[in-house]
Amino acid sequence: MAEPTWPAERLVLAAQDGDVESIAAVVSGSHPHVRRFAHALCATPEDAEDAAQEALIILFRKIGMLRAAGALASWMFRIVRNECLRRSRLMLRPHPPVKDAPTPSAEDEVLQRLEAGRVATAIAALPAGQRRVLIMRDVQGYSGRMVADALGLSTAAMKSRLHRARLAVHHSLQGTTDPAFGGDDD
Repeated sequence: MAEPTWPAERLVLAAQDGDVESIAAVVSGSHPHVRRFAHALCATPEDAEDAAQEALIILFRKIGMLRAAGALASWMFRIVRNECLRRSRLMLRPHPPVKDAPTPSAEDEVLQRLEAGRVATAIAALPAGQRRVLIMRDVQGYSGRMVADALGLSTAAMKSRLHRARLAVHHSLQGTTDPAFGGDDD
């Protein structure tokens, strides 16, 4: 089965101009990607679904505020990331226990949510080129060849950016910085 693609730039431009059918098509076409972002960034599946829905509502209401039609994916990633971070800051809601399943402690849940927020923040801090490669490869699950082709890179260049992005996220999560792994890849 072919991987769904983001809505075409001409469709996004029509949506930005207020065409109702185009707006609906952009929201519908963005839905699988937004859900994938949310499930990768939010601490719980419930928060992920809520964050995805909130992001799609924002897309529907504010498509005209998108600066560049080609930036839809990164805009939606930021919206989802911010929504996941917002949800991670909310007080813990009690969840009904699942039979025969160990119930995580409140401390474990808080730590898990905080860690998800730290990962999202580390990804957001990457240079744009590294962030795009990391999101497409590790969050969206595209193959290396697809990522390289989509971004107009050689496979070697894509792997290099991905490696530097992963190292930068790792260093960020460890609380260390190493300028050798940062780079300014666009």
